[in-house]
Amino acid sequence: MDTYIRAHITVSGVVQGIGYRFFAQRTATELGITGYVRNLPDGRVEVVAEGKQGLMNSFIEELRHGPWSAHVSKINVDTSQYRAEFNRFTIRF
Repeated sequence: MDTYIRAHITVSGVVQGIGYRFFAQRTATELGITGYVRNLPDGRVEVVAEGKQGLMNSFIEELRHGPWSAHVSKINVDTSQYRAEFNRFTIRF
């Protein structure tokens, strides 16, 4: 049986204004992850995502690297119970 999880992720570094949100959306969609990504006022990017645990692990690893133009200095991941809250992955503005 597949285990589904939810993750609240914050990404620090050079991650705004360089296509990081679009990278996250494309990667999530390819992996079947649902949720959203948005810029935070303090320069970080926030991701709330849900999906199969193995795919979520792959997604988080991709977020650690980001697109070629990003420089990720830190990533925080807090996991919690899956809620099936989303039906796709979106960019919030």
